[in-house]
Amino acid sequence: MKGDLFSSAHVVQPAVEPGMSVENAKCIKYAVDGEMYARQGAMVAYRGDLKFERKGQGVGGMLKRAVTGEGLPLMAVRGQGEAWFAHEAQNCFLVEVEPGDQFTVNGRNVLCFDASLSYDIKTVKGSGIAGGGLFNSVFSGQGRLGLVCEGNPLVIPVSAQSPVYVDTDAVVGWTAHLQTSLHRSQSIGSMLRGGSGEAVQLMLQGEGFVVVRPSELTPQKAQQH
Repeated sequence: MKGDLFSSAHVVQPAVEPGMSVENAKCIKYAVDGEMYARQGAMVAYRGDLKFERKGQGVGGMLKRAVTGEGLPLMAVRGQGEAWFAHEAQNCFLVEVEPGDQFTVNGRNVLCFDASLSYDIKTVKGSGIAGGGLFNSVFSGQGRLGLVCEGNPLVIPVSAQSPVYVDTDAVVGWTAHLQTSLHRSQSIGSMLRGGSGEAVQLMLQGEGFVVVRPSELTPQKAQQH
C-alpha cells in the first residue's frame, strides 16, 4: 500500500517504554503496564490485553460532583498493551507533576493520567457563589497528566508584580502557589448599559503560570462537556 497516508509521519511505532507519550498533535499514546486512568469515551484505539472499566468516585466524589457540577467521568485501563486517547481532535499536551507540585486544571481539559497521581475537586478560592460555581480538579503526586485544549494554549507567567486576569470560560489551569480571586472590570453603570461582555475575570497572583485556551466556552460547548 502506498500514498502519503502510509508514510512514517502517520504510521505508529511500538512504544519503547511504559507510560504516556504524545503520538501526534491530536492524540496521546499510553503504553499500559498495570493501570492508568482516562476520561470516559476518550479511547480511539488499542492493542494488547487491556480492560476498560468505569471508575467510581466513591460517596465523597459523587457528593462533590452533585454539589459542584464539576467532575471527571473516568475509566480505569488495566493490563498490558497500548492505547490511544483523543477528544474532538483537540490539541494534546503533557504535564509532568513532581513531588510537592500541584496543578489545578478544569475537568473538561483532562484526557488521561498516571495512576500514581491523585486528584480532588476543590472550589476556586475567592470565587464564591458569585463566580457561577468555579470548581477545578487539583492533581498532586508524581506522574504525567495528559491535557486537551481547543487550539494552542497560552502559558502566561504570573509574578507578584504582575497579576494576570483571565476569562473564567477560557482558563485551562494554573500551577501551585497562585492565589485566586474574582475581579470586576466593569462598573455597575456600564453593566446596566449592556457592558462589554467581559464583566468578571479570575485574577491570579503570586509566582507561577496560568494556562489559557484561545477561545471562550460557548453555551453549546458547555452542554457537550
